[in-house]
Amino acid sequence: MRTLRLFLACCLLPMVALAQSAKSDKPKAPSADPTPAQTSSSESEAGDVSEVDKDALGPLRERIRPVSGHLFLKRHRLEISPSATVSIRDAFFRKYILGTTVTYYPWETLGFGLRAGYALNSVSGAAQICTLDEGAGRGCRAPTFAEIDGTAPGQLKLMAGLDAQWSPIYGKISLMAEKFAHFDMYGVLGASLVQYKGPSTQMTPGGNVGLGFRFFFNHYMTLRTEVRDLIYVEKLQGTDTSLRNQLMFELGFSFFLPTALPES
Repeated sequence: MRTLRLFLACCLLPMVALAQSAKSDKPKAPSADPTPAQTSSSESEAGDVSEVDKDALGPLRERIRPVSGHLFLKRHRLEISPSATVSIRDAFFRKYILGTTVTYYPWETLGFGLRAGYALNSVSGAAQICTLDEGAGRGCRAPTFAEIDGTAPGQLKLMAGLDAQWSPIYGKISLMAEKFAHFDMYGVLGASLVQYKGPSTQMTPGGNVGLGFRFFFNHYMTLRTEVRDLIYVEKLQGTDTSLRNQLMFELGFSFFLPTALPES
């Protein structure tokens, strides 16, 4: 009996050894948690991608500059702006005004200026002289300049004024892929002195209010557009007076002195 047990133990011993060997040779499943080496490797790869993005965006930032980087500065500079102005919605006379504006800017957004202009008058297309003939009926025609010269209202001669100009908005407009037009928008309010021709040539005080834009060519030259309402009181025949509102569109070029940008 003892011999039989010894024989069975000798037969089973190799099988147990093979089972233990197979169990030890089985591959282990990968751990869910990354090792420190794997973590550092992934972080370095992410860092490389961010560096590539920065390098790619770098030239783009240089080509498209932010609005905060002003191309044009006005503080402590003098603006000299010759201009041509045409009146709008005239009843009798259309005015073509040649003038100049000189503005000094003690601050970047606020300036004070003097303006002066000389007006050339022509008969407005809206002016009509109508007559009533008993035989021919009623007829209307455009008047000649001699017929309304000195008799119709709105015949301006000279203008001068003192203005305050406030320009709170600076921006840029995209023209093409990488081309931008820098501009600023401003409002103007001021007092005026107006010479007009009526039964006699007279001077009268008035005021003006307007809105304008500047488009910058470089550091010292701009294109300026402005719409302005000139308000004054005009004497008519006898003691009658009339409040006049004259809308005007102005186009001018501005030159800033000194031509170099001031030190910030």
